[in-house]
Amino acid sequence: MSITTVGIIGAGTMGNGIAQACAVSGIQVIMVDISEAAVGKGLSTVAGSLERLLKKDKISAADKDAALARIKGSTSYDDLKAADLVIEAATENHDLKVKILKQIDAIVAPEVIIASNTSSISITKLAAVTSRPDRFIGMHFFNPVPMMALVEIIRGLQTSDATHDAVQSMAKALGKTPITVKNAPGFVVNRILVPMINEAFFVLAEGLATPEDIDAGMKLGCNQPIGPLALADMVGLDVCLAVMDVYLSEFGDSKYRACPLLKEMVAAGRLGRKTGQGVYTY
Repeated sequence: MSITTVGIIGAGTMGNGIAQACAVSGIQVIMVDISEAAVGKGLSTVAGSLERLLKKDKISAADKDAALARIKGSTSYDDLKAADLVIEAATENHDLKVKILKQIDAIVAPEVIIASNTSSISITKLAAVTSRPDRFIGMHFFNPVPMMALVEIIRGLQTSDATHDAVQSMAKALGKTPITVKNAPGFVVNRILVPMINEAFFVLAEGLATPEDIDAGMKLGCNQPIGPLALADMVGLDVCLAVMDVYLSEFGDSKYRACPLLKEMVAAGRLGRKTGQGVYTY
């Protein structure tokens, strides 16, 4: 099946980024959120992002206008009836996602594919709450969506080949590079990334090097664009800790034990950029 219209639940950072990527690629978008204010904010974020691309000569004024015209903002799930694919991009909360997915499932036609942009919740579990588990899949985009080339396509136990192939083709049509992943906590990228960040905290706690030198070592020695401690501050130390706790409980393997220093900093409210203090001061 070809996907020409995409519904997106959530007009926040991920939702509006996905909307922009789709619209720029010629796909019609219905972006739904709970309030007119949230929808308006999402649309203005996309307009601002496209304006910056125009100033850098990355797109033409006609391209910008055409992309914006392809995005319809709405507060009604009924508008999703026109979609071939609906992507849930709400907050990373299991109960909220289940509630939203049941609403989508009840409204859209049986052949419509439903995807979740979750970064940590089981696709198999989410698929099971819908009436179409074979047409349910994970599409994990990375922030900022318009800039980041990767999409993790996560197959639940029930996901059909046809669903996978349609979503993989659509991701490529967005100019993204999809990788196919089996359902497991953290999928691929975060499964490797967050334990690396956690290990950087152990190195810091043991006094092996300063935060600046740890980050410089990984940037210059491993060609990473940002060091793991600076990245932790950007992601949020509370988020890093929560992910490690999920891995520990899901895998039951002590290698996923969160660093005591990470726990201590979260307990102190030093969560990174969003609080003005993490490993570094902002």
